[in-house]
Amino acid sequence: MKPQLFTGMKIKYNYVVIEGNIGAGKTTLASRIADQFNAHLILEKFADNPFLPKFYNDPGKYSFPLELSFLASRYKQLKEELVPQDLFKSFSVADYYFMKSLVFASSTLTGDEYSLYRQIFYIIYGSLPKPDIYVYLHLNPERLMENIKRRGRNYEKSITKDYLQKIQDSYFAFFKQDYENKYLVIDINDIDFVANEDHYSKIIDTIFFDNYPVGLNKVIL
Repeated sequence: MKPQLFTGMKIKYNYVVIEGNIGAGKTTLASRIADQFNAHLILEKFADNPFLPKFYNDPGKYSFPLELSFLASRYKQLKEELVPQDLFKSFSVADYYFMKSLVFASSTLTGDEYSLYRQIFYIIYGSLPKPDIYVYLHLNPERLMENIKRRGRNYEKSITKDYLQKIQDSYFAFFKQDYENKYLVIDINDIDFVANEDHYSKIIDTIFFDNYPVGLNKVIL
């Protein structure tokens, strides 16, 4: 079943974030949503980060420069792409949220480095727009490892299930502490929205055609 093209339909959101752990499919989903709804697509430019492959090989040495470089690049990109409004697009959809910087830093940094990082983060965080809805695609670490292996990026070969679990725990700890945004956690362990159009349509319906209160909302598909 081919998903409907909701041409001309008024979307109730101006800024949608699709997030998830490494290998969850956030970029794929955000790209399909942008194509279907004529939305302005914002994709994280992680492949250009020179510290990323170094970090996976030696996390202790490169954690702090990696997190600082991501903080700077994410802020610059979101400031440039979210603040000006594109009159030819219906809304904006991004495959990451700026808070991701703090989530990952809490898993990779410790002690004084993390304290300094948090100070820098909160100095600039308030100047960025907040999403109307924050969608988190939830997959267990075993499924994430399968997806990571399938896409075959060399610098991701050293990623472990323990590291993915740590990142996942950091995300959920953040959701429980912050109730200012509207969070939608979608459990996609039993579906494949890439290969199955019906599954993709279920995700679209869940995001755009149901109503959710501010705070943490969970859906299992």
